[in-house]
Amino acid sequence: MLDLTYDTPKIKTIAGAKHDWELVIGMEVHAQVSSNAKLFSGASTQFGNEPNANVAFVDAAMPGMLPVINGYCVEQAVRTGLGLKAEINLRSAFDRKNYFYPDLPQGYQISQLYHPIVGEGEVLVEMGDGTARLVRIERIHMEQDAGKSIHDMDPNMSFVDLNRTGVCLMEIVSRPDIRGPEEAAAYIAKLRQILRYLGTCDGNMQNGNLRADVNVSICRPGQYEKYQETQDFSHLGTRCEIKNMNSMRFIQQAIDVEARRQIAIVEAGGTVDQETRLYDPDKVETRSMRSKEEAHDYRYFPDPDLLPLEIEQAWVDDIANTLPELPDAKKARFIAEFGLTDYDASVLTAEVDTATFFEKVAQGRDGKQAANWVINELFGRLKKDDRDIADSPVSPDQLGGIVDLIAKGDISGKIAKDLFEIIYTEGGDPAEIVEAKGMKQVTDTGAIEAAVDEIIAANPAQVEKAKQNPKLAGWFVGQVMKATGGKANPKAVNEIVAKKLNS
Repeated sequence: MLDLTYDTPKIKTIAGAKHDWELVIGMEVHAQVSSNAKLFSGASTQFGNEPNANVAFVDAAMPGMLPVINGYCVEQAVRTGLGLKAEINLRSAFDRKNYFYPDLPQGYQISQLYHPIVGEGEVLVEMGDGTARLVRIERIHMEQDAGKSIHDMDPNMSFVDLNRTGVCLMEIVSRPDIRGPEEAAAYIAKLRQILRYLGTCDGNMQNGNLRADVNVSICRPGQYEKYQETQDFSHLGTRCEIKNMNSMRFIQQAIDVEARRQIAIVEAGGTVDQETRLYDPDKVETRSMRSKEEAHDYRYFPDPDLLPLEIEQAWVDDIANTLPELPDAKKARFIAEFGLTDYDASVLTAEVDTATFFEKVAQGRDGKQAANWVINELFGRLKKDDRDIADSPVSPDQLGGIVDLIAKGDISGKIAKDLFEIIYTEGGDPAEIVEAKGMKQVTDTGAIEAAVDEIIAANPAQVEKAKQNPKLAGWFVGQVMKATGGKANPKAVNEIVAKKLNS
């Protein structure tokens, strides 16, 4: 673990506030473990099944049904901890968190409060301005998800779907190290990226597989530094928790709205109540949900049906040996190995599938050229058609074939774009298409010189202008390329045009 220090970035002054304020944000991210079965039962976790189709007896809290832990879920939690450079606790334990909701059949949730499976870790968050912030992870614990109450299907009744009940969640709890809305969104994005690389959570926020509770408080300048020195939370303002956020855009909006609300209260002489709130994106406001619970409110106690969970260091080491190359390491390697810019490397490593696709294209080829074709041509076309890289009609081999033809001088950049469009819509082998359609670049200097002579002879006035202003030579190059159907070698055309005009 690094010996960390935390700088305090400048916080934008809140418009309309009488004083300068800083934001302090901590996040509790609930990540659904990628597993075919639930944490304590063999019921399916398949999203989109009919309501109450994925429910085992233990999930429905039938009498006498005992939980049996899913070892794969434990492995996924350990894998996540290792990916976040966190301490793995070889001994952890489950507790009962008691509360009563219609979609919680047992009347309690099996969670880990006192002895979580993963201890302190860290996430490096890169900001758009080139700076980076280190957000500390306090712990990761496993717990069951609750079901879902549905209130909009009948005016007089609510319905309950228990399909999610018992699904394994990893609650990833950060320290209050996040200092603004943009940084909060960047933290979620980076965390989701790491989870996807690890294969421990698909990060699908739309399906609720990744959602966050956001704790927001305000403090005057200098108070955060005092908290860092003493770890005394009294230096920070009263925090309010915004529950169940599953959109990065809404997370940013909610933090901004909640900060303004708290500042207005404090500057009017009031006090902020510690509570749980919900964000309404339609009204762009947070509203009170309930007073903020503490641990004693849930009457936590060790789950009597589950023994403490003990794992061996050798097993943890085996998992560590199977970890994939993670985003930061992959990005650094792409920069060093392929000569990419920081921006291009960030784009290409944003998703596992994208990085894999690019690396296949770049293997044995010019890395920068490969990156340009993946980012500019392929990504642009896929975005236009609303497609993912996994659905690309152009394979890495086909795109690599185009790059090869450019490198050999068989086709120009313009012809390459035409070739790309043919392959995207019709498929085929790049070299065979070039041969069959007569798309090969003209490199015969005699043929190019003849075309140049013809253009020069037909445009004497333009020749005189070009002799006075050499920049106008580009007009002749364009005319020659047009006359040859874009097949002439651009470098040869430029050289011959310059020679003819200067003779």
